[in-house]
Amino acid sequence: MEKDIFVEKQGERKGRLTLVLALATLISAFGSSFQYGYNVAVVNSPAPDMQNFYTSVYESRNATVTDNVLTLLWSLTVSMYPLGGFFGSLMVAPLVNNFGRKGTLLFNNIFSIVPAIMMGISEVVGSFEIIIVARFLVGICAGLSSNVVPMYLGELAPKNLRGAVGIVPQLFITVGILVAQVFGFRSILGNAEGWPIMLALTGIPAVLELFLLPFFPESPRYMLIQKGDEKNARKALHRLRGWQDVDEELQEMRLEEQSEQAEGQLSVFTLFTLRSLRWQLVSIIIMNMGQQLSGVNAIYYYADSIFSSAGVKDNDVQYVTVGTGSVNVLMTLAAVFIVETSGRKLLLLIGFGICCAACVILTVALSLQNTLQWMPYVSIACIIIYVIGHAIGPSSVLTVITNEIFRQSSRPAAFMVAGSVHWLSNFIVGLVFPFLEKGLGAYSFIIFAFICLATFIYIWVVIPETKNTTFLEISKLFAARNKVEIVVEAEEHKMKDPKWASPEGQAAFELLGHQNM
Repeated sequence: MEKDIFVEKQGERKGRLTLVLALATLISAFGSSFQYGYNVAVVNSPAPDMQNFYTSVYESRNATVTDNVLTLLWSLTVSMYPLGGFFGSLMVAPLVNNFGRKGTLLFNNIFSIVPAIMMGISEVVGSFEIIIVARFLVGICAGLSSNVVPMYLGELAPKNLRGAVGIVPQLFITVGILVAQVFGFRSILGNAEGWPIMLALTGIPAVLELFLLPFFPESPRYMLIQKGDEKNARKALHRLRGWQDVDEELQEMRLEEQSEQAEGQLSVFTLFTLRSLRWQLVSIIIMNMGQQLSGVNAIYYYADSIFSSAGVKDNDVQYVTVGTGSVNVLMTLAAVFIVETSGRKLLLLIGFGICCAACVILTVALSLQNTLQWMPYVSIACIIIYVIGHAIGPSSVLTVITNEIFRQSSRPAAFMVAGSVHWLSNFIVGLVFPFLEKGLGAYSFIIFAFICLATFIYIWVVIPETKNTTFLEISKLFAARNKVEIVVEAEEHKMKDPKWASPEGQAAFELLGHQNM
């Protein structure tokens, strides 16, 4: 029998964005999430100059570089990043359970500062192997940060701000991509002299985070539920909420702790065996696969050639690419402000719907590109519309939902699964898409359209709305699908604190989820 206890309190004050919460959000997102985006795009612009460096080093060792060897070396350079991300995701649960959320982010800076130094000196020491190893290490950094930052911020934020605060990491990912695109201009660092500096700059956000984040609180939920440190949990809540009376929130955490005492920290294996979490687990796997297999990487792959065919000069393509990156940032920023009013589910549906339609139209446009003179402009419009759709839904909202549908005991393992699926799917797309594009050409986007449609239907049918939602309401929404019998019992919780002796304090509900045996 599995037992789940949740709490719902009426008349609860709405949390506000205090200075401490805002700064903790900005520092952790810039120090960690920014690097994820930056390293996604940092090797794109200087690729020809880096490949020339690879060739010169290889030939200096009295060996001839064939096209196949150079392609293999460059493929390793690119693919080591998502592979490192996959291994980083596997480290999430053990690190956050032992070091805490903030502690893991601080530890993670090792996987940024060390590879930044390695990439910065690679040209001086004449080794392309250093770059390949460094890309794997910085991938570990991205794999950890892409999961731990949303978890950390989701546990810092009050219920009514979880969505907006939870999207900030994705916003900084898009900003990182944009900054890398700007630095990649030939006139800045995207040239033969500047690319080592450009690669090494990823260490600067890590250094700033290493010095500034220790001044901000650890997750109160982690300290109270997992460490039993009520004193520091209370102190952290005082700083985060901006008021002294945090008893209601602490009581909610205590009751969650009571419900999880029998379970302890759930492992990934245990997560897969629990009926009460079955549909939540299936959902994060399907949505993460849908996000990465929806064609976003293929869109960026095609972007330069589409812009060129539309008459954009080769020297100007980089500016148009930056324009696309700017649209990505602006739409993610918009998602921050509308997620609490529109809801998570609606944004996901709109996003996948737009991506599906854009892939279908883009397939037609690419097929007719050489037939109709104006068709390349339709292709450009499709790329921009696709970026808008992906930014407003699949890219932004997914980690928010993952954080909300799992509780403290299962959240680290859930993020480990979600992150592993995310990065493995990313790696597979990078590996398979060149062959897919060679065999199907423009028609490969029909496959992506089908994946977007399938994910859209799944979200429509299965995923509940979780904005401003209590644990009680979320568990009720998933209970029927998980075939868990729900019994709601009203009980009075008498506390030593006089506040909890009041009628409002006693109006708590325990939800007992009994699995049918």
